[in-house]
Amino acid sequence: MSIDPTLLEVLACPQDKGPLVYLEDQQVLVNERLGIAYRIDDGIPVMLADEALTWPPAQ
Repeated sequence: MSIDPTLLEVLACPQDKGPLVYLEDQQVLVNERLGIAYRIDDGIPVMLADEALTWPPAQ
């Protein structure tokens, strides 16, 4: 499931207010500056700071 491009243009990281990179195949929005990602559940970005995942994930 992809996210509307218009929505992607306005989404920003809630922690540093910067842009996010959408990885459609992994269904996450990544903030490379902070090393975190926000998951996307059923097409809805979970943009809660306390729900952020470490990025890249540990192998």
